[in-house]
Amino acid sequence: MSGSIPFYQKHQRHYDRGYRSKETESKLSQYQSSSRYAAASNLVKGTRRQSFIRLSPIPKRAKPTYLAVDKENQIIGYVVPIFRGSSEFATGFSDSEEARVRGTSAYMARRDLFTSGLEMERSEQISRREAMRESAERISLNKRIHEHEEHFKRMNEDSLMHPPEFVIKPRSHTVWEKQCVRLHCTVSGWPDPRVVWYKNNVAIDPLANPGKYKLESRYNVHSLEINRCDFDDTAQYHASAMNSKGEQSAFASIVVKSRFLENPPIPNNHKYIKSKTEMHLLYILQTTCTHIVDQFGVSFGREGETMSLGCTVIIYPALNRYQPEVEWYRDDVLLSPSKWTHMHWSGDRATLTLTHLNKEDEGLYTLRVTTKSGYETYSAYVFVRDADAEVEGAPGAPLDVRCLDANKDYIIVTWKQPAVDGGNSILGYFVDRCEVGTTHWIQCNDTPVKFARFPVTGLVEGRSYTFRVRAVNKSGMSRPSRVSEPVAAMDPADRARMRGTSAPWTGQIIVTEEEPAEGVVPGRPLELQVTEATKNYVVLSWKPPGEKGLEGVMYYVEKCVSGTDNWQRVNTEIPVKSPRFALFDLAEGKSYSFRVRCCNSAGVGEPSDPTEATTVGDKLDIPSAPGKVIPTRNTDTSVVVSWEASRDAKELVGYYIESSVVGSNVWEPCNNKPVNATRFICHGLMTGETYVFRVRAVNAAGLSQFSPESEPVEVKAAIGGGIPHASPAPPYGITVLECVRDSMVLAWKQPNFIGGADITGYFVDYREVIDGVPGKWHEANIRAVSERAYRVSDLKENKKYQFQVRAANMAGVGIPSLPSNTFLCEEWTIAVPGPPHDLQIREVRSDSLVLLWKPPVYQGRDPVNGFYVDIKEAEAPEEAWRGVNNKATEKSFIKIKNLKEGETYVFRVRAQNKAGVGNTSDVTEPVSAVTKPGSKEIVVDVDDDGIISLNFECCDMTPDSKFVWSKNYEEISDASRLTVETKGNKSKAVFKTPGEEDVGIYSCLVTHTDGASASYTLSEEELKRLLEISHDHKFPIIPLKSELAVELLEKGKVRFWLQAEKISPNGKVDYIFNDNAVSQGEKYKMNFDKNTGVIEMIMESLTPADEGTYTFQLQDGKATNQSSLVLIGDVCILCCDSGLFNTVFVAGPHFIEYLGYEVTPECCVILKCKVGNMKKETSALWYKDGHEIKSDEHLGFTEGVLKLEIAQISKKDAGVYEVVLKDDRGKDTSTLNLTDQGFKDLMNEVFSFIANSSTPLKVTSTDEGIRLYTFVSYYNDLLQVTWHYKDSAIAFSDRIKSGVVGEQLWLQISEPTEKDMGKYAIEFNDGKGGLRRTLELSGQDRARVAGGLPDVVTIQEGKALNLTCNISGNPVPEVTWLKNDREITSDEHCILKFESGKFASFTITGVNTSDSGKYSILVKNKYGTESGDFTVSVFIPDEAGGKKK
Repeated sequence: MSGSIPFYQKHQRHYDRGYRSKETESKLSQYQSSSRYAAASNLVKGTRRQSFIRLSPIPKRAKPTYLAVDKENQIIGYVVPIFRGSSEFATGFSDSEEARVRGTSAYMARRDLFTSGLEMERSEQISRREAMRESAERISLNKRIHEHEEHFKRMNEDSLMHPPEFVIKPRSHTVWEKQCVRLHCTVSGWPDPRVVWYKNNVAIDPLANPGKYKLESRYNVHSLEINRCDFDDTAQYHASAMNSKGEQSAFASIVVKSRFLENPPIPNNHKYIKSKTEMHLLYILQTTCTHIVDQFGVSFGREGETMSLGCTVIIYPALNRYQPEVEWYRDDVLLSPSKWTHMHWSGDRATLTLTHLNKEDEGLYTLRVTTKSGYETYSAYVFVRDADAEVEGAPGAPLDVRCLDANKDYIIVTWKQPAVDGGNSILGYFVDRCEVGTTHWIQCNDTPVKFARFPVTGLVEGRSYTFRVRAVNKSGMSRPSRVSEPVAAMDPADRARMRGTSAPWTGQIIVTEEEPAEGVVPGRPLELQVTEATKNYVVLSWKPPGEKGLEGVMYYVEKCVSGTDNWQRVNTEIPVKSPRFALFDLAEGKSYSFRVRCCNSAGVGEPSDPTEATTVGDKLDIPSAPGKVIPTRNTDTSVVVSWEASRDAKELVGYYIESSVVGSNVWEPCNNKPVNATRFICHGLMTGETYVFRVRAVNAAGLSQFSPESEPVEVKAAIGGGIPHASPAPPYGITVLECVRDSMVLAWKQPNFIGGADITGYFVDYREVIDGVPGKWHEANIRAVSERAYRVSDLKENKKYQFQVRAANMAGVGIPSLPSNTFLCEEWTIAVPGPPHDLQIREVRSDSLVLLWKPPVYQGRDPVNGFYVDIKEAEAPEEAWRGVNNKATEKSFIKIKNLKEGETYVFRVRAQNKAGVGNTSDVTEPVSAVTKPGSKEIVVDVDDDGIISLNFECCDMTPDSKFVWSKNYEEISDASRLTVETKGNKSKAVFKTPGEEDVGIYSCLVTHTDGASASYTLSEEELKRLLEISHDHKFPIIPLKSELAVELLEKGKVRFWLQAEKISPNGKVDYIFNDNAVSQGEKYKMNFDKNTGVIEMIMESLTPADEGTYTFQLQDGKATNQSSLVLIGDVCILCCDSGLFNTVFVAGPHFIEYLGYEVTPECCVILKCKVGNMKKETSALWYKDGHEIKSDEHLGFTEGVLKLEIAQISKKDAGVYEVVLKDDRGKDTSTLNLTDQGFKDLMNEVFSFIANSSTPLKVTSTDEGIRLYTFVSYYNDLLQVTWHYKDSAIAFSDRIKSGVVGEQLWLQISEPTEKDMGKYAIEFNDGKGGLRRTLELSGQDRARVAGGLPDVVTIQEGKALNLTCNISGNPVPEVTWLKNDREITSDEHCILKFESGKFASFTITGVNTSDSGKYSILVKNKYGTESGDFTVSVFIPDEAGGKKK
């Protein structure tokens, strides 16, 4: 019999009787044989003996069990079998001895003598046995009745529900200061109660005091742990338990006493202390101080390496051989010694050694040292990077391999995906198994699985296995993961027994006798369900049947494609032993149903109820990408990264964070083990570098897309070079700016202390005040508001409210302000405006300052049209207020001058509208008129390249200071006019193209300083001056002592000369005659004396061919200049005899090319002329019809050309244009006549450009018909166009119209017919030949619904509906069907067809009431759109009167 016992039961002694002694075995064999003899010899006895035989059947069990179980297979007690007895047990004879003695006469005598006594003994034995049997049956019946009652209790949940009850209440404690105390309580109730701990009736929030409180709830035992108690912890505590049936509370008190007493207190257990020495030692132990020094920092390792973490622990006072409790935690999970972790305590140093690093070892490590007086902790993070890949480009190894749901032949293996994919997406994972005790790894799946969970089947029952996982991408295979913990393939109940789990004691022993049982075919499995479904496999689970006999059952699994009744057995060869099964090789996208049958030696049972149809595919979706990523500076080598969690993510494992140096495009993982929070500190960054971060989520289905990249952040200490974060002080000065019936607008002042970091926002709370009693605070805004004003909504009219405000920065949310005054929520109806708000003071100097404010929120009856500013000395009475401005200013700032140095002032502002002046604003804080040391002003500068810039320097900057530039005290956000450059403590605002729109007041404010600011006023005069300087710097001029002159020398020679004031040795001169350079030769002789600056050119003789312009061009570095001289001879007669000639010398400005015009491709007209011999003092005046044209942006002068631009020319621009050049040397004039024919010729040229810019003629459909159109780059009202049809001008009517919209010229044809087919053209008239754009309309037809659809269709439910209509149109129209104005598509129920471009059909295979509604068909092509409507009404004939739906 022992051969049939499983191996894991053989070591249990009650399964093997071999341990009995030889004597006991002999007695037992005699007892059993006599029992068989007695049973056979007494078959002829009476009814009483027959009843006994019925109660004692011969057992036929193959595997006896001695545990009593209920209907749900729950162990409820032990069963002790009764051994059978017989008459031979009394004699003690064996069968052989009886045969030997029976033949003797003595034996016969004894038999006759003792027969009567033996029969009596046998009767008594039977009576005792029957009494015992009746007692056992009575006990069994009571047990069954009790089980029946308990079963119905469980079935009726309401009978189990009861309010909470404190089984064990928390006890009061008196503790010493800095000790830890824990309150415990045990609570019962159904449903499970929720327990909340209170201190003095205020709920305890562990997050509000990190590390102070620790709450735990396990197995209905709830505890509150208070760390390092102080006097503030002396209070009354109570635990409140609540469920749907009620609420109960239990109270306890904690008293904290000081240690600093003259005599040490005697503890409560002083009766165990034998001497004062022991008392003193106990007191010392309770007053020790623990310090953790020489701490390990943030550590980095690589897979496969060994790492040691250690800290020195100092305990004062020092005690020899005192052993504190030293514990190590990873991510708040207690670590135990193992082959991966070794722990050591040397008396003053605690060390944790990680023998073989894997990514599972990454996390937050905490050392906790506990003594009698409390405990101390220290934590630091350990990062583990991937080992070098065996194949370049291969992914990192998976991690955290675990085994779930282990059964006899089935185990689910799970893991987490790696952070590093090697640059290529991971194709999937391979799972390997290894039997414990061997080193042979077997691959479990043939193809890689993408899901991070895999059911491993085909295991041998009773054997133990370990598992590992490898990732694969197109480059190769990763290293294997760390192996899982060993797990045995066996039934969970057997595993529990092997671990020593015994049956619970029920207080009774059930005595039974082993009975034979015929084979019973098992019943149906229960609660079959699909627990997991992916595209690779489907996992089923179920519960064993209730009727299964005394032997074990196995299972057959069957599948069926949905919609059919063809059931196929999946495991045809070997039935499964576990109530779990994984099905592979299912067709992805198909739907299946499943059922299970039980089987044993008696046969195969009925199938279970089938599951719902399950579609094969991944049910778990990959999570969505995380939201906005926000990096925050932390230390010189770390950054705090926070992000918005993935939305609707299921079974989320965690997040991976990656970082990249800006510009490198190389991403590195910040963590190799997923983090569950939405905040993580990324360590190991390079100080001073700028990084960006991104995050992605991971679950078993895979990794999400990356989040958007964060803003760049520079790695450096967070605030003030490492000063710890501090939250802001509370705001103050809460006022009401506007009030309506259900809302109020509040304003407040910035806190005096902002915590060393910019304030990121404010939070507003409000509470109602009833009869002077304030109520509970409520949050007005969930998200922080950046302005110091906020509208609180959803208030009640005519109710009173108080408000409080909290400021927040990167360090956290500060404490709230004091409650405001009580304000009544009622609508303001006053005519004058409300008070201005947010008054700020800038640019404080000894005699002036600038005051800024924001307009009132409440405008009054009319808009605000001005502001008044009041001033008074801070110590002066209210009567001392006086106005700063007598006339209201429309601006929201003012510069206040003529202050008295050293005096302290306050200010206020009032707004006015047509109705009058409103209430005053809040008074500013007092400010002294003192110029602070180191104050700088904005300096304007023009560099050598002529670039104009504003420069500001600050000497009191902090690491977080920033320069903020404003124009007219509004921050500059448009970079098109101004570029800001900041370096160190200097900032420069550079103008790109200075112009009149840049006129204004420019100011610069430096944040995180004591109000460092300055301003500069750029007026029109100042801008003009700067532009002149800029021009001089861009184009510097070499100054001349004399302009170019000419002299007649002897022998007919001519000398041209000029003199420069100063020129360097690097200077050079170009000699130009009529735009052509001349050089030294026979005709020209050049001299350049750089010492005197005299430049001359001597011509040997002068002839009529030498008439023209002579120019000397000077260049000295960037500086240039030139001087010209014109020699014009109307009559040049050479007198050879006298050598004289008649020549006129012209030295003034003149026209080289006279005034003309040019038309640009943008259809702009430019009037231009070329001039010469100009100098700085020369003026050029433009005239039209004798009236001077004022200089504006349309005038220009570049490279000796004068220009006048006319952007959109029209008839008003016709006239006579004239340009006059003049200076002290003379005058010249040029005229252009743009009237009559001259203007007509100009416009024809413009029309030619417009025509050439036109687009090809196109056609489109409209609601009325069709439209032909073309676009031009610019349309002029004088443009003449003609529309043609078949080469004839179109006669317009109500049906055919033309027009212009913007730059579109169109021809509209309403209700087009076949007669409208043909050639269309648009002709542009430009006075020359014109230009035509044509389009052929031939065979086109707008889309139409020709007919075939009824107005209403009434049809019986279940019938088929088919409608067909004719469609026409060229090109072939697009057809769309609508139901209740929503587009529908073709499917199995509603079939939509469009055949041959002419016939559209609508078919419903079997109508139902949901098909009732309005249907439409919409046809559309490029020439038009049309629709047809019909209504479908479905009725049910069985309903009274054939009621329609």
